Amino acid sequence: MPLRYLAYTLLFIWFVHTLWPEPAHAQDTSAPISQCQAIAAATPSATFVSVAAPEISPAAAAADGGVTITYLGHSTFLIETPGGVSIATDYNGWFRPATPPTVVTMNKAHSSHYTLTPDPAIRHVLHGWGDDGEPADYDLVVGDTYIRNVTTDIRSGFEGMEPDGNSIFIFEVAGLCIGHLGHLHHELDDSHYREIGRLDVLMVPVDGGLTMGAESMSRVASRLRAALILPMHRRGPPIGDFLAMFGDDYDKSFATGPSITVSLRTLPSKPLIHVLQGV
Repeated sequence: MPLRYLAYTLLFIWFVHTLWPEPAHAQDTSAPISQCQAIAAATPSATFVSVAAPEISPAAAAADGGVTITYLGHSTFLIETPGGVSIATDYNGWFRPATPPTVVTMNKAHSSHYTLTPDPAIRHVLHGWGDDGEPADYDLVVGDTYIRNVTTDIRSGFEGMEPDGNSIFIFEVAGLCIGHLGHLHHELDDSHYREIGRLDVLMVPVDGGLTMGAESMSRVASRLRAALILPMHRRGPPIGDFLAMFGDDYDKSFATGPSITVSLRTLPSKPLIHVLQGV
């Protein structure tokens, strides 16, 4: 008889433990998980490329749940996701899409990279610098897109460098890891590369000196190992100066339009520097 009561007691404890609800805050406090960082950490020495054939058309990429990236001017791209989220990078209010984007990111190195009077219809305005004296820190999910940032320093007149004045914004959507370097003023160290993780698409300034020289910027782009590199922020030197920094391991192409639609399936198998119309 005592053994039967013991069995009933153990069964009751198991039943309560199994069916008792989890605390309501457990899910609410969990931070998004970066797939780009996780994959990079699992294979730190890998070169991340796609096994897809590069000749797949933009129409096929769109049908495959692709992301459309349109160059609007300077450092501003419009990123449009399969879920209907639109993001304008380094938004200054001058280069605007036809309708207000869902999200805008900004950097403050120069006034051409931000505005303090954005359209009120924009739902999320993300400053790449800290407004409270602390570095900007984003872990934001908007629709089908996870947005995070990695801060870097910027030059500040004759006073040297201002810590954390720029953000590299990273957009994780449709299985892609898309990075925008912003107004990068210095080469990255290992801690930056670890925080960034894997990138499939990289938007990189090619001005040749206002951010960094072509050689320094090419080293950063090479280390990030993106399959698709989209130049931006070209003022002064010809685009060929930047392209010349990359050897036969990279393909180079000039687009006939300002947009490209890309998915995991349509990423080039060999790293490609693709110059969109208007750069």
